[in-house]
Amino acid sequence: MPNTKKPLVIVTRKLPDPIETRMMELFDTRLNLEDRPMTKAELIEAVKVADVLVPTVTDRIDASILSQANPNLRLIASFGTGVDHIDLAGARQRGITVCNTPGVLTEDTADMTMALLLAVPRRLTEGERKLREGDWQGWSPTQMLGHRIWGKRLGIIGMGRIGTAVARRARAFGLSIHYHNRRRLHESIEKDLEATYWESLDQMLARMDMISVNCPHTPATYHLLSARRLKLMRPTAYLVNTSRGEVIDENALTRMLRAGDIAGAGLDVFEHEPAVNPKLVELDNVVLLPHMGSATIEGRVDMGEKVLINIKTFADGHTPPDRVLPDVCFRVVRSVWGQTGPWRPAHGNGARRGTVAWMI
Repeated sequence: MPNTKKPLVIVTRKLPDPIETRMMELFDTRLNLEDRPMTKAELIEAVKVADVLVPTVTDRIDASILSQANPNLRLIASFGTGVDHIDLAGARQRGITVCNTPGVLTEDTADMTMALLLAVPRRLTEGERKLREGDWQGWSPTQMLGHRIWGKRLGIIGMGRIGTAVARRARAFGLSIHYHNRRRLHESIEKDLEATYWESLDQMLARMDMISVNCPHTPATYHLLSARRLKLMRPTAYLVNTSRGEVIDENALTRMLRAGDIAGAGLDVFEHEPAVNPKLVELDNVVLLPHMGSATIEGRVDMGEKVLINIKTFADGHTPPDRVLPDVCFRVVRSVWGQTGPWRPAHGNGARRGTVAWMI
């Protein structure tokens, strides 16, 4: 990318004002002032002219879009940590570098995870609805009884940055920390967290009072919590997911919640976002949030600053600090979860994204 000319940067969604302002100063920038998702046709038009594309996690940059990219498109600077919305292999084949914004959402997402771990067993949203609907008749000894979390066992699936941050918070609330991860943590970290490692996810699921999903969505983790694994959970157990909806078989989870086979769930993410299974919405033992885990002003500004640094570094002829390496990512993730044999499609059984089937 020549240094004498400002690169054309196309941004797919509205970003925080300070970030957009700085982008306009540094680059030839086209903003999305309406803050509505771009259609596939609009994304194709964008890659036909852009030098740099700044998508978000809801923009599907797949092979059909990348095939229309102009030769000058050399960087996709994604505004988000996850990269499962981008065809990494296709980008690499076309010489397009992909970046993300890791590390800045850890504390925000861990906060939201802890909020859900409290909200579900203590029935916070149920009580709030009862009050707003005028259905509260005053205090009574048996009103809205939930369960304490102090002294319970929490199983964390994925002990990376966010999982570890969740563990630190949960320990302060008196929870016993257990985890399943691609590799065991260093002994000093385990000692600090007083954490117990489970090599077998199945064994951990069967013994926990609460489960927190904090692993990424990849071909290897699609439906990691399958119907079979969900059935291993205790009927008194609670499940929280602030990672990606595709990690859980949402239809199976809904059936089990309706039947009382799982006590409750706190979900910030869904398998077919923004669509939400209507059967889930009907349930009182579920707390549902519209993908708010990282939604803080501070977090969004930090993400935007990382995007700016990645673009400016690349425009100056250097390797961006947050470059995503697809081969390394896939090898690591495959080893993480012990996946063997051919990988499954990211949406299972070859289903096209956008196909929603509520099989209840």
